Amino acid sequence: MKILYAIFEAAPFAKSGGLGDVGGALPVFLKENGHDVRVIMPKHDAIPSRFKSEMKLLFSFYVQLGWRMQYCGVEMLKYRGVTYYFIDNEQYFKRDSLYGYGDDEERVAFFCKAALLCLTHLERFKPQIIHCNDWHTSLIPLMLKEYFGSHPYYYDIKSVISIHNLKYQGITGYDFLGNVLDMADHVAAREYLAWGGAVNFLKGALHYADAITTVSPSYAREIMTPYFGEGLDGVLRWREERLSGILNGIDYSEYDPAIDKRIFRTYKGCDCEGKAFNKKALQEELALPTEADTPLFVIISRLTEQKGLDLVAHIMEELLYAGDVQVAVLGTGDWRYEEMFYYFANRYPGRIAVRVTFDETLAHKMYAGGDALLMPSKFEPCGITQLIAMKYGTLPIVRETGGLRDTVIPYNKFTGEGTGFSFANYNAHELLFTVREAAKLYRDDRVAWRAICKNACSADFGWQVSADKYTALYDSICKKQGHSRKV
Repeated sequence: MKILYAIFEAAPFAKSGGLGDVGGALPVFLKENGHDVRVIMPKHDAIPSRFKSEMKLLFSFYVQLGWRMQYCGVEMLKYRGVTYYFIDNEQYFKRDSLYGYGDDEERVAFFCKAALLCLTHLERFKPQIIHCNDWHTSLIPLMLKEYFGSHPYYYDIKSVISIHNLKYQGITGYDFLGNVLDMADHVAAREYLAWGGAVNFLKGALHYADAITTVSPSYAREIMTPYFGEGLDGVLRWREERLSGILNGIDYSEYDPAIDKRIFRTYKGCDCEGKAFNKKALQEELALPTEADTPLFVIISRLTEQKGLDLVAHIMEELLYAGDVQVAVLGTGDWRYEEMFYYFANRYPGRIAVRVTFDETLAHKMYAGGDALLMPSKFEPCGITQLIAMKYGTLPIVRETGGLRDTVIPYNKFTGEGTGFSFANYNAHELLFTVREAAKLYRDDRVAWRAICKNACSADFGWQVSADKYTALYDSICKKQGHSRKV
């Protein structure tokens, strides 16, 4: 099957978070499943020069956006057996960051239209499915049907939209509909993109895509409720028969303590001696006392409210005051949380180490050296951090939401089953109780702790499992005839 995988970022070319990990990994495993999968993304200025020097310019053309006529170059590079196409326009993509600009919606509209227009220029590749990801590619299903639906080349191409985080939808002023999309008089587009007095890109994709996926089964159910639906729960319930949840995976060639060159010493996930060596080395690097019997809790995260850090704020004083645990924090984000962790680092030296930065190497060391991962998210579409932690024998402590519920089996003291610890309600007391339960088990029953570690590092969350499920989804879409849009 021929698949065009449209995404705004993909590792190792450009990455701001988990979306980039997906873009860099899933296409590789889809390729291994026998698909002719090709990735299309912007040629961001952040792409390392070593990759840019290897790109080959295939062709160029112009893209019309309202009254604008913009240059578009299409460059190609093969990486890990997958063909990548890069949409080049320096006005839109020669920026210091991938996102965060006042014209982000226009940049996205250009990319989506360019991705579709370039297809007729490609030799011997016409996709049967275009797989879109998040709001940055959400205009593709709409454009495919409304701009190009009557064109013989495009008519039978299907589209999939994957929601990685429903919170981000691509909302802009209503004048965008005419000024950029040139669809001010288009009745269906006005209806399906309308968001009060604004335009909502993701809402349009939910109406036009042939299939809708999220990154975990639980999140697929959650977003059909008002609490998690971010205002789109009604649309999602309306299209429930097209909605499914497929867990993200992790690339074990990148995250495996047995081969990881970034950690202090390689080890198998359930190797106690190797784990202990990495913990001691991490404590030394972070200037924490090298106490083998003191549990070390790590937080590797964007420092935002979504990650449950307001709960952490309520329990940190009690957690650190007793002096029987250590905490290590790595991440950047909201100023208030950065300052909060700095405050506790000053108040409890030797108990908590804080690194407000993005450091991939240190993250690997913390996965290897930590005893438990603290991840009490308010909501979590899938989460990748807990999957990595389990592979390294670092037990996740999570709230039962989204992908965290689907991936972490709570420890059962009666049966010994489990891959981590969890709590249900978004409540600081429940978090504190769960953390204390984990810490007590670590100190009092190391045999039970090691058994949970063995369970965790044996769990299979590789991308092959996800690729197989996407393959089944693609097959089911291609068997269906006609357009997907409900009328």
